[in-house]
Amino acid sequence: MPLKIPRIVMKFGGTSVADLDRIRAVAKTVKKQVEAGCEVSVVVSAMSGVTNQLVDYCQSLSPLFDPYEYDAVVATGEQVTSGLLAIALQTIGIKARSWQGWQIPLKTDDAHSKARIESVDSEALIECMKSGVVPVVAGFQGVDGTGRIATLGRGGSDTSAVALAAALKADRCDIYTDVDGIYTTDPRIVEKARRIKAIAYEEMLELASVGAKVLQTRSVELAMKEKVRVQVLSSFEDSPAAMEDFLPGSLVVSEDEIVEKEQVTGIAYSLNEAKVVVKNIPDQPGVASAIFGPLASGNVNVDMIVQSSGSDNTTDMTFTVPKTELAQAVQILENERPNIRFKEMSTDSDVVKISVVGIGMKSHTGVANTMFRTLAERSINVQVISTSEIKVSVLVAAEYKELAMRALHTAYGLDAK
Repeated sequence: MPLKIPRIVMKFGGTSVADLDRIRAVAKTVKKQVEAGCEVSVVVSAMSGVTNQLVDYCQSLSPLFDPYEYDAVVATGEQVTSGLLAIALQTIGIKARSWQGWQIPLKTDDAHSKARIESVDSEALIECMKSGVVPVVAGFQGVDGTGRIATLGRGGSDTSAVALAAALKADRCDIYTDVDGIYTTDPRIVEKARRIKAIAYEEMLELASVGAKVLQTRSVELAMKEKVRVQVLSSFEDSPAAMEDFLPGSLVVSEDEIVEKEQVTGIAYSLNEAKVVVKNIPDQPGVASAIFGPLASGNVNVDMIVQSSGSDNTTDMTFTVPKTELAQAVQILENERPNIRFKEMSTDSDVVKISVVGIGMKSHTGVANTMFRTLAERSINVQVISTSEIKVSVLVAAEYKELAMRALHTAYGLDAK
């Protein structure tokens, strides 16, 4: 019986292809996997800083730009990178050809600038790889039902790579970035943070949703849905051409593949939080709907919620929204004041959300108590709490971010040995 040829999708982010020297280094990394006998498809982002410049061009011409033309402009960054990497591969003896989203085709809906992938036709790419040619695919982009270029939103190249890996039935999707894996927390804040060898999809999704920036949330959702094994690696370190058991970095896989389930796997934080307190609302049925219904209609994302009742038949509602949506939230609530009938409203954007995540919480008790006790011992006041099956989040004053992160990292036994 012939041996199965490993099939790998390799994705390189903006810092990995920041200039021609970095592109040459990426070409050497790809060549190593090809010479190891793998069928390889590559997905690239725009060179570091290019997308921001293209966005600035659009905004400078018109703050209310046409999203169809915006996509036509910003998608060119990845087009340039894919062509340059194909040339770099050819220069070192590897057959390669660049591919744009419409050539595959990777089909999307028509929500331009934040489109979602509907389907990926893998037939042409498979034929390309079987013929010994490495397809270098422009990430972040696809084509809508009318044939127009549509982009997937910032960070969309990760999603492109995972979708491609699913369509190609790849053995894994390697995400190369400027860090060497997923850490128990931000190593810039906690020096004792350590790299996680393997992490479950659910854990990575929770960490990504509460502030961890190694992987984009939509890419993790898609990987979990399609069961795509994702390896996070550094493009700045020399890695062997091998399967994941021998690779550095961090592997994102199904929970069933995690043998030892830690009580807490990681700690993340988000500074993009603002607290809103609506006070002295008549305590009666429908009060929550009166507040959160208009906010939902205004596309304001509400996260943590606490309701507290007073002694005078009134209630207070405390919740968080993204800082970028705070002004909009306040305006909506002021417009709805006659319906909600609140007497006072206050806001605070000088806060941080800190979250502890771990699938081990399903089978371990006392995780939340450890968090509250640790913070109390440091005189850190918890303002809002939210929980899920594998996550506990608290809102605290932003000035305590580093103290809280380091204390919790130690309390849960995550410090590097």
